Amino acid sequence: MALGATIFRTQLNVADIDRHYYADHALTLARHPSETDERLMVRVLAFALHAHERLEFGRGIGAADEPDLWQRDLTGRVECWIDVGQPDARRVRRACGLSDRVVVYAYGGRTTDLWWAKAEPDLASAKGLSVIALSGSTTSALSTWPTRSMELQMTVQDGEAWFSDGATRILVERRWLLGAP
Repeated sequence: MALGATIFRTQLNVADIDRHYYADHALTLARHPSETDERLMVRVLAFALHAHERLEFGRGIGAADEPDLWQRDLTGRVECWIDVGQPDARRVRRACGLSDRVVVYAYGGRTTDLWWAKAEPDLASAKGLSVIALSGSTTSALSTWPTRSMELQMTVQDGEAWFSDGATRILVERRWLLGAP
Protein backbone atom coordinates (compact mmCIF):
# COMPACT_ATOMS: atom_id res chain seq x y z
CA MET A 1 0.00 0.00 0.00
CA ALA A 2 1.39 3.40 -0.99
CA LEU A 3 1.81 6.09 1.61
CA GLY A 4 -0.27 9.22 1.17
CA ALA A 5 0.76 12.84 1.46
CA THR A 6 0.95 14.50 4.87
CA ILE A 7 -1.02 17.73 5.14
CA PHE A 8 0.46 20.80 6.84
CA ARG A 9 -1.56 23.92 7.62
CA THR A 10 0.36 27.14 8.01
CA GLN A 11 -0.64 30.64 9.01
CA LEU A 12 1.95 32.92 7.43
CA ASN A 13 2.28 36.60 8.21
CA VAL A 14 4.39 38.56 5.71
CA ALA A 15 5.73 42.07 6.28
CA ASP A 16 7.84 42.85 3.23
CA ILE A 17 8.81 46.45 3.74
CA ASP A 18 10.96 46.50 0.60
CA ARG A 19 7.97 45.61 -1.63
CA HIS A 20 5.35 47.35 0.55
CA TYR A 21 3.53 44.02 0.86
CA TYR A 22 1.77 43.16 4.12
CA ALA A 23 -0.57 40.18 4.30
CA ASP A 24 -1.63 37.05 6.10
CA HIS A 25 -1.80 33.79 4.16
CA ALA A 26 -3.52 30.56 5.19
CA LEU A 27 -1.49 27.85 3.46
CA THR A 28 -2.26 24.17 3.05
CA LEU A 29 0.71 22.09 1.94
CA ALA A 30 0.86 18.45 1.00
CA ARG A 31 4.20 16.78 1.71
CA HIS A 32 4.90 13.82 -0.57
CA PRO A 33 6.24 10.79 1.36
CA SER A 34 9.62 11.21 -0.37
CA GLU A 35 9.89 14.92 0.48
CA THR A 36 12.12 15.93 3.40
CA ASP A 37 11.24 18.45 6.11
CA GLU A 38 14.03 20.64 4.72
CA ARG A 39 12.49 20.73 1.23
CA LEU A 40 9.01 21.36 2.62
CA MET A 41 10.26 24.35 4.58
CA VAL A 42 12.27 25.71 1.63
CA ARG A 43 8.99 25.71 -0.33
CA VAL A 44 7.34 27.68 2.50
CA LEU A 45 10.31 30.05 2.62
CA ALA A 46 10.09 30.63 -1.15
CA PHE A 47 6.39 31.40 -0.76
CA ALA A 48 7.13 33.87 2.05
CA LEU A 49 9.84 35.65 0.03
CA HIS A 50 7.58 36.01 -3.03
CA ALA A 51 4.21 36.28 -1.27
CA HIS A 52 1.43 37.54 -3.52
CA GLU A 53 -2.32 37.03 -3.61
CA ARG A 54 -1.99 34.88 -6.77
CA LEU A 55 1.09 32.87 -5.74
CA GLU A 56 0.23 29.20 -5.29
CA PHE A 57 1.91 25.85 -4.78
CA GLY A 58 2.24 23.46 -7.70
CA ARG A 59 1.13 19.84 -7.51
CA GLY A 60 4.45 18.77 -6.02
CA ILE A 61 7.35 16.44 -6.66
CA GLY A 62 5.44 14.10 -8.98
CA ALA A 63 4.33 16.83 -11.41
CA ALA A 64 7.14 17.40 -13.91
CA ASP A 65 5.17 20.02 -15.83
CA GLU A 66 4.58 22.31 -12.83
CA PRO A 67 6.92 24.29 -10.58
CA ASP A 68 7.01 24.12 -6.81
CA LEU A 69 5.28 27.53 -6.80
CA TRP A 70 3.89 29.75 -9.48
CA GLN A 71 2.11 33.01 -9.94
CA ARG A 72 -0.25 33.31 -12.87
CA ASP A 73 -2.09 36.36 -14.14
CA LEU A 74 -5.87 36.41 -14.50
CA THR A 75 -5.64 34.86 -17.98
CA GLY A 76 -3.55 31.93 -16.72
CA ARG A 77 -0.23 33.13 -18.16
CA VAL A 78 2.68 32.29 -15.86
CA GLU A 79 4.27 35.43 -14.45
CA CYS A 80 6.66 33.74 -12.01
CA TRP A 81 7.87 30.13 -11.85
CA ILE A 82 9.71 29.07 -8.68
CA ASP A 83 11.60 25.80 -8.21
CA VAL A 84 13.48 24.61 -5.14
CA GLY A 85 16.41 22.23 -5.04
CA GLN A 86 18.75 21.54 -7.92
CA PRO A 87 16.57 21.17 -11.01
CA ASP A 88 17.83 19.92 -14.34
CA ALA A 89 19.07 22.74 -16.62
CA ARG A 90 16.65 21.63 -19.37
CA ARG A 91 13.72 22.02 -16.97
CA VAL A 92 14.88 25.52 -16.01
CA ARG A 93 15.35 26.59 -19.66
CA ARG A 94 11.87 25.28 -20.47
CA ALA A 95 10.48 27.26 -17.52
CA CYS A 96 12.20 30.39 -18.85
CA GLY A 97 10.31 29.92 -22.10
CA LEU A 98 6.98 29.53 -20.30
CA SER A 99 7.28 32.32 -17.74
CA ASP A 100 8.23 35.98 -17.50
CA ARG A 101 10.42 35.27 -14.49
CA VAL A 102 12.00 32.10 -13.09
CA VAL A 103 13.56 31.76 -9.64
CA VAL A 104 15.48 28.73 -8.40
CA TYR A 105 16.20 28.36 -4.69
CA ALA A 106 19.11 25.93 -4.58
CA TYR A 107 20.05 24.26 -1.32
CA GLY A 108 22.08 21.30 -0.20
CA GLY A 109 25.38 22.71 1.03
CA ARG A 110 28.41 21.75 -1.06
CA THR A 111 26.28 19.91 -3.61
CA THR A 112 24.72 23.26 -4.56
CA ASP A 113 28.10 24.54 -5.75
CA LEU A 114 28.69 21.32 -7.72
CA TRP A 115 25.22 21.52 -9.29
CA TRP A 116 25.75 25.17 -10.22
CA ALA A 117 29.19 24.52 -11.74
CA LYS A 118 27.53 22.00 -14.06
CA ALA A 119 24.34 24.02 -14.75
CA GLU A 120 25.80 27.53 -15.10
CA PRO A 121 27.09 27.19 -18.69
CA ASP A 122 23.59 26.17 -19.84
CA LEU A 123 21.73 28.75 -17.76
CA ALA A 124 23.97 31.85 -17.75
CA SER A 125 22.19 33.40 -20.73
CA ALA A 126 18.64 32.38 -19.76
CA LYS A 127 16.17 35.26 -19.90
CA GLY A 128 14.48 36.28 -16.65
CA LEU A 129 16.30 33.73 -14.48
CA SER A 130 17.51 34.19 -10.90
CA VAL A 131 19.35 31.44 -9.05
CA ILE A 132 19.71 31.86 -5.30
CA ALA A 133 21.73 29.55 -3.05
CA LEU A 134 20.41 29.14 0.47
CA SER A 135 22.96 28.53 3.20
CA GLY A 136 23.10 25.16 4.89
CA SER A 137 22.63 26.80 8.29
CA THR A 138 19.39 28.43 7.10
CA THR A 139 17.88 25.26 5.65
CA SER A 140 18.97 23.02 8.52
CA ALA A 141 17.38 25.45 11.01
CA LEU A 142 14.18 25.46 8.94
CA SER A 143 14.09 21.67 8.86
CA THR A 144 13.46 21.60 12.62
CA TRP A 145 10.26 23.68 12.34
CA PRO A 146 7.64 21.50 10.60
CA THR A 147 4.57 20.62 12.58
CA ARG A 148 1.16 19.81 11.18
CA SER A 149 -0.01 23.28 12.23
CA MET A 150 2.43 26.20 12.03
CA GLU A 151 2.33 29.94 12.62
CA LEU A 152 5.19 31.69 10.81
CA GLN A 153 6.28 35.28 10.26
CA MET A 154 8.47 36.69 7.47
CA THR A 155 9.96 40.17 7.70
CA VAL A 156 11.94 41.65 4.81
CA GLN A 157 13.69 45.01 5.12
CA ASP A 158 16.67 46.50 3.29
CA GLY A 159 17.28 43.22 1.48
CA GLU A 160 17.49 41.15 4.68
CA ALA A 161 14.89 38.50 5.39
CA TRP A 162 14.04 37.23 8.86
CA PHE A 163 11.85 34.16 9.30
CA SER A 164 10.29 33.13 12.61
CA ASP A 165 8.19 30.30 13.99
CA GLY A 166 7.42 32.23 17.17
CA ALA A 167 10.12 30.52 19.23
CA THR A 168 13.08 30.90 16.87
CA ARG A 169 14.00 33.74 14.54
CA ILE A 170 16.55 33.16 11.78
CA LEU A 171 18.26 35.36 9.25
CA VAL A 172 17.70 33.89 5.79
CA GLU A 173 21.21 33.64 4.39
CA ARG A 174 21.13 33.64 0.59
CA ARG A 175 23.65 34.17 -2.16
CA TRP A 176 22.69 35.21 -5.69
CA LEU A 177 24.39 32.93 -8.21
CA LEU A 178 22.58 34.51 -11.16
CA GLY A 179 20.35 37.57 -11.39
CA ALA A 180 20.26 40.59 -9.15
CA PRO A 181 18.80 40.83 -5.64
